[in-house]
Amino acid sequence: MEIQVACGFGMETATKLELKRLGYDAPCIDGRFELKGDSRDIVSLNLHLRTADRVLITLKKFTATTFDELFDGVSEIDWANYLPRNGFIAVNAKSIKSTLFALSSIQSITKKAIVNVMLKTYPSLPEDGDRFCVEVNVLRDEVTISLDTSGAGLHKRGYRKLVWEAPIKETLASGIIELSGWRGDRAVIDPFTGSGTFPIECCMRALSIPSGYFREFAFEKYPFIDSNILKEEKQIAKDGIEWDKKVRISGFDIKGKAIGIAYQSAKEFGLEKYIHFETQDMRNISSRYEGGMIFANPPYGERLGTKEEIEVLYRDFGRVFRSLKDWGANVITSCPQFERLFARSADRERKVYNAKLLCRIYTYFPQKK
Repeated sequence: MEIQVACGFGMETATKLELKRLGYDAPCIDGRFELKGDSRDIVSLNLHLRTADRVLITLKKFTATTFDELFDGVSEIDWANYLPRNGFIAVNAKSIKSTLFALSSIQSITKKAIVNVMLKTYPSLPEDGDRFCVEVNVLRDEVTISLDTSGAGLHKRGYRKLVWEAPIKETLASGIIELSGWRGDRAVIDPFTGSGTFPIECCMRALSIPSGYFREFAFEKYPFIDSNILKEEKQIAKDGIEWDKKVRISGFDIKGKAIGIAYQSAKEFGLEKYIHFETQDMRNISSRYEGGMIFANPPYGERLGTKEEIEVLYRDFGRVFRSLKDWGANVITSCPQFERLFARSADRERKVYNAKLLCRIYTYFPQKK
C-alpha cells in the first residue's frame, strides 16, 4: 500500500527522525511523508509515532480541473474492497492553488462517486455502522484520495480527560522533546506544567510506552486489516515497557488546580508515581540534579497574562534558568521579544504553530558553569 504520514508545520524533522528509528526512509512533501508498506506498517506507525498527526492510505492520484474529472477519478477506486456496506462515509476536503476550490462541492461529488461505486456491489448502503473518513487533497489540480487509518488525531493519547488553560498539543510537545535530543537520561523540569503534557510525554518516552498504546484506531474497523496484528504489536510493545526504570521528571505550576489536573492525567496511564507534581511558583524552582532539561510552554501574553506580566515573568524565568548548573531548555512562545527578556540568545530556533498561533521553539544548550 501507499502510505502517508502527516505532521504539523515545523514538525517535519521530528517525524523524520521517528520514522528512521522505526526503519522508514521516506521523503516529505508539503508536510506529508510518503512510503510503501502493508497492514502491519499501518498498525505500527499509528501505535508508535509520537509527533505525527495521522496515518493515511493513498488510494489514487489523478489530475482534475472539473467536477466530472473528479467524479470519474474517484469512481475508478474499488471502494467495496475498503469500506463495509453499513459504514458511515465521511469526506473531508482540502484545496490549495487549484481550479476546484469549493470544498463542499468537492466533498459532495466525492461522496456521490463512492456511493455510486458501492451500489454496484451492495443493494443498499444504510450507513448506520462505524465512521470511515475519506480525505480529498487537491494541490495544484493534482488530486490525492486517501483513507484515514487513525480516526481521532494521533495527539489524542487518551490521558487528557481534563485540560488546563491554553494546553499544548501532545504531538507538538513530543516533537519538541524529540528535537531536543532528550532520551530519558537527564532530569526534566516543566515550570509551567498546566495540564502536565510535557512531563507525561517525557515519562511515556522514557519508559518506552508507545504513544498509541492505550487508545483505539480507525483501522481496527477496516475489513482489509487483520485485527490480530494490533494484538501482536501491542504484546511486543508491552514486553518492551520499562516499568522499573527510574526517571527524574517534575512538573510545577503556580495554580494548584492545574497540578490536580496534571496529576489525574498521569494517573490515567498509571504514571503518577513516576512524575513529581507540585504547586510552586516558577521563581522558586531549583534542582539538586546537575544537568537536566527544561521544557516549557509559558503564558504568551495573548491568551494568558498581560504584556507587562509576561515581560516580568520571562525575565524571572531567565534568571531561574541561569541558576541551574549544566541545564538546557526548550521553550515555546509566540512572544517576539522572548530572547531579549530571557537575556540569552537561543542556540537554535524553529517556527511552529500552537493552537493557530505562530510560535517559535527556542532551544538552549546546556552550559557548564
